[in-house]
Amino acid sequence: MAQEVSTAPTSPAPGEGQNRRSVLVAIGALLLGMLLAALDQTIVSTALPTIVSELGGLEHLSWVVTAYLLASTAATPLWGKLGDQYGRKKLFQTAIVIFLIGSALCGVAQNMPQLIGFRALQGLGGGGLMVLSMAIVGDIVPPRERGRYQGLFGGVFGASSVLGPLLGGFFTEHLTWRWVFYINLPIGVVALLVIAAVLHIPARSTKHTIDYLGTFLIASVATAFVLVASLGGTTWAWGSAQIIGLAVLGTVLLVVFVFVERRAAEPVLPLRLFRIRTFTLVAVISFVIGFAMFGAMTFLPTFLQVVQGVSPTFSGVHMLPMVFGLLIASTVSGQIVSRTGRWKVFPIAGTALTAIGLLLLHRLTENSSNWTISVYFFVFGTGLGLVMQVLVLVVQNAVRYEDLGVATSGATFFRSIGASFGVSIFGTIFANGLTRNLTDALAGQPVPPGSGAAKLAADPQLIDRLPPALRQPVIHAYAMSITDVFLYAVPVVVVAFAFAWFLKEDPLRGSVTAPDTSQTLASNPVLRSSHEEAARALSVLGSREGRRHIYEKITAKADLDLLPAASWLLLRVRRHGTVEPALLADTTPVPLRAITDASRQLEERGLVRREGVQILLTENGLPIAVRLAQAREDSLSELLGDWWGPERPTDLVQLVKELNAELCGSDQETPSGPGPERDHRAP
Repeated sequence: MAQEVSTAPTSPAPGEGQNRRSVLVAIGALLLGMLLAALDQTIVSTALPTIVSELGGLEHLSWVVTAYLLASTAATPLWGKLGDQYGRKKLFQTAIVIFLIGSALCGVAQNMPQLIGFRALQGLGGGGLMVLSMAIVGDIVPPRERGRYQGLFGGVFGASSVLGPLLGGFFTEHLTWRWVFYINLPIGVVALLVIAAVLHIPARSTKHTIDYLGTFLIASVATAFVLVASLGGTTWAWGSAQIIGLAVLGTVLLVVFVFVERRAAEPVLPLRLFRIRTFTLVAVISFVIGFAMFGAMTFLPTFLQVVQGVSPTFSGVHMLPMVFGLLIASTVSGQIVSRTGRWKVFPIAGTALTAIGLLLLHRLTENSSNWTISVYFFVFGTGLGLVMQVLVLVVQNAVRYEDLGVATSGATFFRSIGASFGVSIFGTIFANGLTRNLTDALAGQPVPPGSGAAKLAADPQLIDRLPPALRQPVIHAYAMSITDVFLYAVPVVVVAFAFAWFLKEDPLRGSVTAPDTSQTLASNPVLRSSHEEAARALSVLGSREGRRHIYEKITAKADLDLLPAASWLLLRVRRHGTVEPALLADTTPVPLRAITDASRQLEERGLVRREGVQILLTENGLPIAVRLAQAREDSLSELLGDWWGPERPTDLVQLVKELNAELCGSDQETPSGPGPERDHRAP
């Protein structure tokens, strides 16, 4: 990556000049923006059967999802770089406006081509909402609190995975499918107004050489091959001039893309990453997981509504076992990896279970019970969850610090492209199989006018108007057409299973055991710089350790005979200059009794002295506090592993120092503000 050059003078600290309330309100508005983009990954799926019945164009159903995925994926790196260069607040507001315009137009679409085009516009804005909302958190909150707030954004992804199918079904059934898009408007307007009123970001500018050509080329390559996959065998024959021309165009553009990226100052996808075997393997596995996940999520609601006769709302309920399986397996696998450092079993087991889940989904029929459907959905979701979380860890562990950010976004990029291909290929297989199966089902049968195979394929709601003798074979044709899709996906997942065996299980750095939910569930790439990714991970891990046994550890490291609470208190006295123990107990989770005992020990050792209700460092206490602070800093740097080598980057050194200072006590711990002896802190 090219070296970033800041053109601004020394920037204010994050959050400077903002009170806590305005920061919280701004975070709330950012969460609303993130919720909009996250919901639109899943809310449309349960509305698709109804949309197709009204607008027609079943063969293009997959493009309602694919257009959004491709646009948001291609736009993500541009939003990130432009936000760095021209200010994230203005860009975030622009992204909201684009997203809302796209949503409004989707709501008034009169045919499938219009809806697909407007979904692409919506995806363009959605990509900005994703990347900029998380980046702005780093602008307005200090590193120590970043992990907590970004955890909220992870919670939004988890919640949207559950709420999306439910809300999509509810609006479709009780209002109209158009409210799937209209609901974005009031939420987006609120977010826009709040951001304008309360968000104040320190003025800073980072110059980039933006890879516009590379971004255009990779988007064009993906679009060309996705068009081949979705139009081949449906709109045009596989051997037609149009399909061959698209395939040749995609190949030529891919060659040009490789040529351009080798010479780009800041390539959108650095080709040097492919020299790392682990990155290449993870890219392939991520592609397959995105392929399977979004392909299945798009067509399972159609199975539930058309074949099982479930209402749109309850089709969302039926999707929950898959979502819960994904979330539970993702969380549990991440916890196990964090505690054991062993990870290779998860991509192997996850891809195997995903393949088994697809085989089980293939076995579903119109007579399958709700219990059977729930179990099969849960197995499939669990398989996805076991592998998605770990892939981010693996790729982060395999690269140098300088490539941490771009490698993470690269891995998630391939998952996004895989999702686009999965939805398109699943759609092609479904459309081809449905026409053939419906024709076979109706062969030799007296069919009512307007209810031929082509009409039934275009409008599933016509099934209810068929006589009972015809209805059952038509439903069976739909069931076979959808479940055959899952069978064709099995060999693709088996390829990922084979690749998973070749991953090398290197020991994990401590700092790569805490990916957030956005990195594992987002449909578009997660874009952060190496510095931002390290700050997020260290703030989460540093705070987590602080809640456990870190003060026992650093007391031993500093070779001191003190209570852990005494070390904790001494660092806070050093940071704030003066501390009132009773008030400290009110603003921290440490009990007053523990603080009182610690204060007494420090006074007895001559490390602090008392002035009224305040305690201050003594001459003997200052060097002890410095030793403890150094031990705390060392404990953070140990999490970085070989990134903390002799030639460690300057920005990483500064990050550890800043984070160490904040983890040794925050300003919220002193209601009356820091005392006059704050200069006791070492520089």
